[in-house]
Amino acid sequence: MKIGFIGSGNIGSIVARKAIEAGHEVIMSNSRGPETLSGLIGELGPKASAATAQGAAEQGEMVVVTIPLKDLKDVPVAPLAGKVIIDTMNYYPERDGQIAALDSGDTTTSEMTAEHLPESKVVKAFNSIHAEEIGTAARPKGDPERRALPIVGDDASAKAVVTELIEAFGFDVLDAGNLHEGFRYENGTPAYGARVGKAELEKLLAKA
Repeated sequence: MKIGFIGSGNIGSIVARKAIEAGHEVIMSNSRGPETLSGLIGELGPKASAATAQGAAEQGEMVVVTIPLKDLKDVPVAPLAGKVIIDTMNYYPERDGQIAALDSGDTTTSEMTAEHLPESKVVKAFNSIHAEEIGTAARPKGDPERRALPIVGDDASAKAVVTELIEAFGFDVLDAGNLHEGFRYENGTPAYGARVGKAELEKLLAKA
């Protein structure tokens, strides 16, 4: 599968590396232009290429959106129609500005993403684990130390695709419900950064 990346920072680059290890191709992009990604592409190897955000959105069969929430408006809409979108974004008011609907709990970051991308299938994932641990905390299936990561989404088929990807990376997956439930594992919650298995993760999600 070809996976496009809108954002190539800490999370984007490590998820891309794991995706290549799992046999996928990646198309990387950032806000500064593909020419600035030559170093990263060199590190990632022949299964990686660089493009504009528009190009990554067009070429990716699945697309990872991993940028500051304040830049959500810049994510191209039309080329992402019908595609599975992995949303890794968290809300940091000091960076993103105060967003009243998030402060009040009326909506969540991934619901905002879905509103911006109304014809896409948004799944929230990878936002509750520190970026470097995506690369270091993986364990084989059945390992007692294998960690669980939560996902949410409104489309069951999209969640199944994302679950398969995360499991290939070396993690179990806990389906925490629809997009609104994503608030349960954002920064500042008990589940955020939790190095636990499924049973314990479920208890931590319930505390939010």
